[in-house]
Amino acid sequence: MVPPSHLRPVPSTPPTAALETTPPASPPAGRERMVEQLVQRAQAGEMSAWSRLYQDNFERIYRHIRALTGDASTSEELVQETFVQALLRISSFDGRSAFSTWLHGVAINVVRNNWRAQKSTARAHARLEIVEAVQARGSDQVEGGVHRQQRVKALYAALETLPDHLRVAFVLRDLEGLAPEEAADRLGISPGNLAVRATRARQRIRKQLVDWGVLTGDPEAKP
Repeated sequence: MVPPSHLRPVPSTPPTAALETTPPASPPAGRERMVEQLVQRAQAGEMSAWSRLYQDNFERIYRHIRALTGDASTSEELVQETFVQALLRISSFDGRSAFSTWLHGVAINVVRNNWRAQKSTARAHARLEIVEAVQARGSDQVEGGVHRQQRVKALYAALETLPDHLRVAFVLRDLEGLAPEEAADRLGISPGNLAVRATRARQRIRKQLVDWGVLTGDPEAKP
């Protein structure tokens, strides 16, 4: 979704103009303070500060959403929606977590809403066609010969069969490779709870891929 023109960040404000008093290279503590000041200014309605937050976080949010969805065009739309929603809700940011963590949480909610909206028979059939194309090449060829793109599509087809909480845990840990503490922080759960969700997701994905013939072996075996 392309944000309304009145919600788009100001593209022409250079970082140095937005942060005239900020040193060019900041240590971690200085960086945190800089972000805090930008957030406060954005909460006060200063669009140049929001523009800087947008520029600093765009690439990370895009990669995050791309890993969650597996689709480039969908990711571009959801990134824009994420920043629109974040701008509308920025007054509610209270600083109890890092701004980047809060922003990733907004992205996860936007993606979850998209998943729920896309749960239809037509979409399910489209994903099964991908799996059938993989199967058509013969399960004996799958382990070593199927094109990587087909395997990725089959993985995302399997991901769509999972409940949202298991799907997100798997993506954060196994696709994005986040540390347990960081992934748990983004979801607002304990690292132990995250580990349980990620393990269940891996087991269910493996079983689904074995059932479809994309992988060979015991569907109950741990990945």
